Amino acid sequence: MRFPPKHSPYSPYSSTSSTAEIPDVPVRHVRARSVPGVCVWAMVLIVMLPVLMLRPHHGPVPTALLLQGVVVVHTGGALTRVLTAPRVRLVAFGFWTFSYIWFGLAPLAQLTSDTYPWPYRAGEETSFAAVAVVELGLLAYSAGTALAVRGTALRAARPGAPERLLARRLAPWRVLVLCGLALALAVLLIPGQPGGVMAYFTSRQAINETGALDGSSDSFLQPLRSWSVSVPAFWGLLALLRLPRLQGGDRLLRGLRRLLLPLLVIVNIVVNNPISKPRFWAGTVLLTLLFNVDRLCRPRASRVVAGALLATVLVVFPYSDYFRYDDRQPVAVVSMAEQFTAKGDYDAFQQVQTGLDYAREKGVSPRSALGPLLFMVPRSVWPDKPDDTGIALARYAGYDFLNLSAPLWIESYLWAGPAAVALVFCLLGVAGRRMDEARERLLGRPGTLAVLLVPAFAFYQLIFLRGSLLGIAGPMLLMVTVPLLISRPARQVPELTPPAALAAPVPHASLPHPGGHL
Repeated sequence: MRFPPKHSPYSPYSSTSSTAEIPDVPVRHVRARSVPGVCVWAMVLIVMLPVLMLRPHHGPVPTALLLQGVVVVHTGGALTRVLTAPRVRLVAFGFWTFSYIWFGLAPLAQLTSDTYPWPYRAGEETSFAAVAVVELGLLAYSAGTALAVRGTALRAARPGAPERLLARRLAPWRVLVLCGLALALAVLLIPGQPGGVMAYFTSRQAINETGALDGSSDSFLQPLRSWSVSVPAFWGLLALLRLPRLQGGDRLLRGLRRLLLPLLVIVNIVVNNPISKPRFWAGTVLLTLLFNVDRLCRPRASRVVAGALLATVLVVFPYSDYFRYDDRQPVAVVSMAEQFTAKGDYDAFQQVQTGLDYAREKGVSPRSALGPLLFMVPRSVWPDKPDDTGIALARYAGYDFLNLSAPLWIESYLWAGPAAVALVFCLLGVAGRRMDEARERLLGRPGTLAVLLVPAFAFYQLIFLRGSLLGIAGPMLLMVTVPLLISRPARQVPELTPPAALAAPVPHASLPHPGGHL
């Protein structure tokens, strides 16, 4: 990975330049979608893969299964648009990849065979309601995206808070302080971990990643201790790689960067490897670094990598938990349909079913939304603090194993019913589209948060969508606040070129990141 080009101190992003003229953002000519590409992806995602999930069914077809076909077409069509669009939208790709696999294909296999990962069984009415809640969230997300598209012209003239936030630039000396802090935390905390460094190459169980389930009142502090090393180390490495080089006077900075870079690579190999960290987080680290490689920011390369990533998630992901426990079982290769119906990794739809029965019996509670927001408040101070939703649903279903997911669909439903689902996913669609647009416009600007934070969120949202929110609130807070602390506001935000102007071929000095989504 090469460093970004030297950055002029008179750039509109420089904090010392408040009157400099804002140059146009150079872009490439935007090409139309490839019709053969659309046809191939649509055939694979909407026809071939769903057919592989189907099993012989006797008697009348359940209404839930018919509605699930609508979800498959919706998610498969949206993912086709993402993979064939001339502008790459990483946030959209992450959302629709999760929705297609976890709420498209997996429920199709489960409803067809009436086989689920966990023992709890919901009635046909609950199954239909679960599919309807999922589709409601998808429709709300698409509506939010459409609303964001309508506001593009307005944001071109007057960028909003998200655009200004993502336009923040890395502050070199703050980045160096973060790198030093990450190394210091590694020196202090890694040797204190039971088993030392080797524990990070044994299993997640060895470093107590499931500390939140050990029964203590504030047991979330143990995994938070682990995340306090992993997240700063990741952001320190990424920021160091993308730190803009100023013209002159940065010899000391270059020397420190060369010294710190190999040390941070070693620390990340230790604390962010897929053996000791959750697969979603290890994937986020790897893919964020991958999509910060200049060559992979090109549209065609990005689409190829996205397609390969989708295939990897479908085929390899179910087997990637081999190192989760110390007691490992031999790997048995089975079909995708069997994976979807047998592995707890794909319990998202079943958890929505369980959550609907839970809500029918115990009602919804807006107060539950305060749990993730105030996750750092100890239960000793707040005895009535809401429980983790995944744990609450596991207990309701009578499971002994409590480390289950709680997808955002059912999390939001338990706050205030369908209205909460529609509102949450509409806002998520607006935010996702605006983040993708900001990254596209700012991709040629070295050292902006858009280039760093958007890919990280795009891939981390898979675990954000899978839930539960209380379990990921700590890492999410660290992932968002650390980049803010190592950046400074831009005095001026470049004018965002309206979509009509993007179609005109102009000379370019950087490689934009095209894409699109529903």
